[in-house]
Amino acid sequence: MELKASNGKMLPALTVFSESLRYLKEHALNTIQEASFQTVCNQEEITWVITVPAIWSAAARQFMRLAAKEAGLISDMISEKLIIALEPEAASLWCKQLPQEGFMVDSSDKKKFEDSPGIQYIVVDCGGGTIDITVHEIQKNHYLKELHKAAGGGWGGNKVDENFTDFLREIFDDGVWDEYVKSHPTELQHMMYNFSLQKCSASREAVYIHCYYNLTRVAECKKDISHFFKKAKGAVWCDGMIMITYEKMKSLFDYSIKNIICTSREILEKPKIAKVQYILLVGGFASSIILRDAIRQAFSEKYHILCPMEAQGAIAKGAVLFGVNPHIIASRVSARTYGVAVSSKFDVAIHNCRKRRVSKADGYIYCTDLFKKLVGIEESVNINEVARYTFHPIEPDQTHACFSFYCTEKQDAQYVDEEGMEQLGSCTVPMPDTKLGRKRELKLDIKFGLTEFKATCTDITSKQSRAVTIDFLAV
Repeated sequence: MELKASNGKMLPALTVFSESLRYLKEHALNTIQEASFQTVCNQEEITWVITVPAIWSAAARQFMRLAAKEAGLISDMISEKLIIALEPEAASLWCKQLPQEGFMVDSSDKKKFEDSPGIQYIVVDCGGGTIDITVHEIQKNHYLKELHKAAGGGWGGNKVDENFTDFLREIFDDGVWDEYVKSHPTELQHMMYNFSLQKCSASREAVYIHCYYNLTRVAECKKDISHFFKKAKGAVWCDGMIMITYEKMKSLFDYSIKNIICTSREILEKPKIAKVQYILLVGGFASSIILRDAIRQAFSEKYHILCPMEAQGAIAKGAVLFGVNPHIIASRVSARTYGVAVSSKFDVAIHNCRKRRVSKADGYIYCTDLFKKLVGIEESVNINEVARYTFHPIEPDQTHACFSFYCTEKQDAQYVDEEGMEQLGSCTVPMPDTKLGRKRELKLDIKFGLTEFKATCTDITSKQSRAVTIDFLAV
């Protein structure tokens, strides 16, 4: 995948992500060194935690691990020195231990978040790109159980920025805005940064955006700048500033707010989460009073709405808690059905004749490409629990076995090549000793990890084993 810069140049996404991570890594290590009397950290002593949206796909999470490897955070893809944390979970951990004063006072009530077994709550993680909506229940020992698979979409704060730039394009017509975007990207960046601070303002008042020199200059080439605002609804020219009315500002949020409220309602109406008491608003976008007002208006009659003082910092701080104790997340809901490709004795009553194969060794008739379900969609999966399976080779003289893992959004499937099936990964185990023929045993151990699963495949006869890490609880 390639990413396009504002100047039109292209770079591989992996380069952009890994270089960003490399910069953060070096910055962190230098900061630690300066703050700890020149102590140099041994790479093996560090566990890195990277947070990702809960709605990200398996491929996206695997991509982050690959970017971290490229950036030098870890030496191999199965390193335990990198934890991929889901942002709503990290935020939950932080909010769970905050005192009452740690939440914004404009909440519908002065309530502290109650960290006791049986408490259910919905986390609405409002980022720049995505909105992530997850439901958690606090277990005995204060661990977390996920009750509903992550929902959400690309309705974050960036959508408000897009609506703002569309509005500016309407105001500065005659090609003025497009010329400005093309010729002065750095200045535009400053303007958008200024807007992003204003959109997360805590006051219910008009917003003033500084109109930078080059935008004024490009506009003045066409006509007096005040003329651009004659037809503008919700914006006024004020001595070098663009004043945007509070009503207009609210309208820029409509798309995001409508989607957040609609998706939250759908989840909250499900019977299995009828006991939800709290709505936790986290993420930088949750700092916006416009967003919080809308959520309160929609839900405050029935739920306690809480937003931590540092809505943006909650995720990073929670990620630190998660790195210290990753086992604090006890179980998750599987977002898909996962399984492994197998072969078994051919049964004419149930198997497709196109999948019929005959062994050259002894004429044994078997069916290939069968899907063996390991975990079903919406099933609760206990973290770090090891599931054990036993298999046998299909050919008496085969010297290796390949395990291929698949997933689907269906409840189950018969074959791995059905529509909607996606191959996630595979590993090949050597089976050099063929004396026992088909009676040889292959053991498959699957550890349902935090954001990935690890499969270890072992040939019992030769004791040879291979491991593969696959993103598992992904949408």
